[in-house]
Amino acid sequence: MPAAIEIAQDRDAAVARQFLADNPDIEVVEVLLVDLNGVHRGKWIPRHKLESVFDGGLRMALTGVTPDIWGRDVAALCSKTGDGDGVCVPQVRTLKRLPWLSRPTAQMYLHLTDRGDPWGYDPRVILAQLQQRFSDLGLTPVVAPELEFMLLSSDRDADGLPQVPRTRIGGRSKVGGQLYGTDIMHEFAEVLHEMREACDAMHLNLDTLVKELAPGQYELNQHHLDDALQAADNAQMLKRVIKGVALKHGYLATFMPKPFPQADGNGLHAHISLLDENGSNIFNDGGETGSDALRHAIAGLAATMADLMLVFAPHRNSYRRFASGSHMPVAPTWGYENRDVALRIPIGDPAARRIEHRVAGADANPYLVLAAILAGVLHGLENELTAPEPAKGGSRGVERTLACDWRSAIRDFDNSAFVAEYLGAPFKEAFSAIKHVELDEFDRTVSPFEYDSYLVTA
Repeated sequence: MPAAIEIAQDRDAAVARQFLADNPDIEVVEVLLVDLNGVHRGKWIPRHKLESVFDGGLRMALTGVTPDIWGRDVAALCSKTGDGDGVCVPQVRTLKRLPWLSRPTAQMYLHLTDRGDPWGYDPRVILAQLQQRFSDLGLTPVVAPELEFMLLSSDRDADGLPQVPRTRIGGRSKVGGQLYGTDIMHEFAEVLHEMREACDAMHLNLDTLVKELAPGQYELNQHHLDDALQAADNAQMLKRVIKGVALKHGYLATFMPKPFPQADGNGLHAHISLLDENGSNIFNDGGETGSDALRHAIAGLAATMADLMLVFAPHRNSYRRFASGSHMPVAPTWGYENRDVALRIPIGDPAARRIEHRVAGADANPYLVLAAILAGVLHGLENELTAPEPAKGGSRGVERTLACDWRSAIRDFDNSAFVAEYLGAPFKEAFSAIKHVELDEFDRTVSPFEYDSYLVTA
């Protein structure tokens, strides 16, 4: 083993020992992988076993990051890998106490290696490799994810449909959600404040909490970070905080992109800028419209968006967000201070010039979303692509060029040479296999609506 790696392992193990010393009541540590669907997979280990993880003593199946959404193995991937084990590499900066749990518990993220090499199916590895490509060019991405979610009743109605909690202001109305409504937030102050306090305790860089447009819908924004991998870790942990605290208070928090067909869906918007080796934003040329590098980045994101729709909208329900009249982008359009486009350039201080990517749903894997955005930006910069003219108005009348359904998105992903080149052939292979299995399961399942429609009338 190289000396530098041994030194890093010793340093990280010392940090873990100090964490346990500072938290003497911790009984269990959850050691976690994040699979390609953004679901946590892992083990509980007693506190005295934590240090062994830093010595390479923890193994999990290489397919631990590739189950389908129901947690089942994908046969083609098991056959490909032999379903062997990989060594788990701990990420000590993600070692955090879970403050909402009554039993003292901590968590720590891992990534997988196969015989010492980073495992290309692992979403943390995919993002880390994209981030390294920017570092090799002397550039540092600065990113900030914004997550929308809905706070719902824990029980469903008699038909199995989710329910919006009753409020003094709106009853159970699903018509309007009191956008920016602070009064309605006070009705849920206990749970919302505990979410904020848990984020503070876990150092998740929470910025603002906002009541969003749909009933029961909120948005949590995080500060801009010059480490995309840490930003993704924080976003993944933030989703866990929101779900865990909501459950503690008797609610269901969901990142499902479109729980209610008549209401706005949940998105994951991401802001990105790039710093050079002097710490200067290369998207800023001192003017209002931004630099040539900004337009190269926009062009790269636009050129690759169709190939990557499966990353931004990975599930069957994801495509309900893109319904007609929902103000969702149907093409890779861009514009200045325009929330009807896929790529918005916010106005303000030129030194903070950035791109807001507005396509992904909140169900998307934060690691893969940021990796896809970095890949698109890199493609534009490396090839000095030319951006089209910015959109002046809304999306009405714009020709749809992005997939409007799951099957089409899978097809575009499968046909993409760009995905394999920039995100890796192993990732493309694994993600495609998972999505084909999931699509087939939905295609074979008869819904209650079909029975209601055809059982008697056909």
